[in-house]
Amino acid sequence: MRASKRFPLPGTDRAAPPALALTPKERALVARLRTPSAVQAWLNAMPYNDEVGGETQRSFRGVVRTGRAHCLEAALSAATILEQHGYPPLVLSFESIDLLDHVLYVYRGPEGWGSIARSRDPGLHGRKPVFATPRALALSYVEAYVDFTGRIRAYGVADLRTLGTYDWRLASGNVWKVERMLIDYPHRPITSSDARINRLRARYHHFRERHGYKPWRYYRGRDRWTPLPPEYRRRG
Repeated sequence: MRASKRFPLPGTDRAAPPALALTPKERALVARLRTPSAVQAWLNAMPYNDEVGGETQRSFRGVVRTGRAHCLEAALSAATILEQHGYPPLVLSFESIDLLDHVLYVYRGPEGWGSIARSRDPGLHGRKPVFATPRALALSYVEAYVDFTGRIRAYGVADLRTLGTYDWRLASGNVWKVERMLIDYPHRPITSSDARINRLRARYHHFRERHGYKPWRYYRGRDRWTPLPPEYRRRG
């Protein structure tokens, strides 16, 4: 993302947070969840939003009201909460060859870049803030993204403040404009060898056929993952 007079390079600014008309419940959550690790733990304890009644794109307010979130809803919630504690509202969007994309909240800590995320796949949750660049952070998801059809082909880091006055933080309804913005947002390619991806996919097929659930223990670099939700930690 190119620097501008309005928004510096991602993660470098500590602008004053916007004044939000929070409900007492929302305000208490924001006051309690002061760190990325606290926000990730809050999201981990929440059921994943499987959109049983139809597709949703809820703001932080909608997530608090319903008590569940899918990946973009989790990213928007993290952005809303941590913006109140001085973090820029940045999200990282992945493009996959199967069009099943994924969105994370990203931030820069004292030792590097990290992420907060919620997913149906154990390997696509948060990462500790130890990555030198957003690209290095994005690359840490390549292996875990491979399943029956998935393969990362590009990523992009977007500042949600570019949406201007659009209420992605507290809207009572669906915030489809965020999804449309990320679909249209410039993404940078990530290349990986076909041979490597074929090996990873074959391993994934073998594990699923043998165990019947999604793997996580065999991935490399798990020391840089944040703690997983309990439903995944119970399985090997």
